[in-house]
Amino acid sequence: MEHDALDAGEARYELVISVDARGSGQYSDAEKPLMRRQIYDVLETAFAQAGVGRNAVHLEDRGDGVLISVPGRIAAARLLGLWMTELHEKLRLDNRRERRPLGLRVAMHVGPVRHDSEGISGDAVNLACGLADSSVARHLLHREQADLVLAVSDSLYREVVAPGGKFIDPDRFSSARITLKGGEVTAWFQLPGRPAPALGQTTAPSSSTAAASGSPAAEEDGHVDDGADGDDGDGDGRAGYRAGRDMNVFRDVAFERSVHIGHTIGTDRRKD
Repeated sequence: MEHDALDAGEARYELVISVDARGSGQYSDAEKPLMRRQIYDVLETAFAQAGVGRNAVHLEDRGDGVLISVPGRIAAARLLGLWMTELHEKLRLDNRRERRPLGLRVAMHVGPVRHDSEGISGDAVNLACGLADSSVARHLLHREQADLVLAVSDSLYREVVAPGGKFIDPDRFSSARITLKGGEVTAWFQLPGRPAPALGQTTAPSSSTAAASGSPAAEEDGHVDDGADGDDGDGDGRAGYRAGRDMNVFRDVAFERSVHIGHTIGTDRRKD
């Protein structure tokens, strides 16, 4: 295998793919092996249909998902196009007969990747994992009850998606500014087989409105604060889009118990 010859300190530009299962915490111990088996089945079927040998890629098990790196000799466009198409089709067909349909969040980014005896590392790995775990990806998968959501980095979108190609339609992607652990980034999201998703973009209040309310103007349109994850079945069913430091815009949310919105005034102030 190509990766076996690499030194731990040597970085190679590779496509990193992070795959996470929806609502993995809701599977019982007895159900999890079946979930994992289905993940590997759809991945390996897609690799075979796309003409990518299983031994040509590096694959790490993540319990409720998989981390993959693909060497540069295999075109990223093949993974973004044919592989994603085959992955979605296999997952869609399998889910028609599953009692609990499997939902996957898939994220991709190309960047320097380092290999050692324990696996892969680097900022490219961190970014791909962060995109797959982002609240936007989680919320889209949950809100749309989709089989699959794809998130790609801005650089991968500009270099591979935007020019288009076989099975790659840039018009079916929507962008959002999100904040991950490493900082604020632009990401592009797609629901395979569907039109470009609506990401609940916010409109910044005017400066006069902000001054009157004592709140700073909202950040740029489409910004999502990923400091608090959205819901994909793991959480309590709420998702928030941050429009500014003091204002949260909630969409498609049902509050089932009392909530406080705004500043707490008085001495009885509880810490979150």
